[in-house]
Amino acid sequence: MDFLNEHKDFLSHGTAHSTRAAGDAIEKILCNNFQKILGNLCVEYQANFARRAMADLAFKDKQNFNYSVDVTTHREDTKFNMPNITSPRRLAHFYEDDLNYFVILHVKYKLQGIHAVVSEVKFVPIEFLDWDCLTVGALGWGQIQIANSNYISIRPRFSRKKWMLELCDRMQEFYPNEIGKIRKTRIPYFERLKQHWKQKHD
Repeated sequence: MDFLNEHKDFLSHGTAHSTRAAGDAIEKILCNNFQKILGNLCVEYQANFARRAMADLAFKDKQNFNYSVDVTTHREDTKFNMPNITSPRRLAHFYEDDLNYFVILHVKYKLQGIHAVVSEVKFVPIEFLDWDCLTVGALGWGQIQIANSNYISIRPRFSRKKWMLELCDRMQEFYPNEIGKIRKTRIPYFERLKQHWKQKHD
């Protein structure tokens, strides 16, 4: 937190009011400097990932634990934020190795002019996040999301096994609900649309 607050201003009058621009700038600063913050705890570091990659930065520590880190930001004066975290399928594959940790680096900030004032930083493995602050969005295999960035609930040292079992329960509930929506509204919608277009002239 101190590192970000002591950093020189990185926003302009043109970008300060763009939540995305501010978030991207904070993410870039962290990716470029996180290896220095880690110091000798880090033995390998990477921060060059494609936009749709699981991680924004990644590192390995001296005990050979691998950390893939997703940077999320939250501007305090916005009422609602629902950032995507990762796909349940990607996470399940990543967690096949017990040495892997998927970590959320969450930065909360507010603006004073063009100066970003960071009020809180959370660095927490996803399995420490309580499901009362998470949800699943309908994208591909599903998308684990923070339901509202104003509220993040942490269960320190929570069991990965228990959390993954909770994830399985959530997904087994999510998919039938999505199938129900498709059958009830989406298939009938396109059936009506098809009939409408059948009646039109070429």
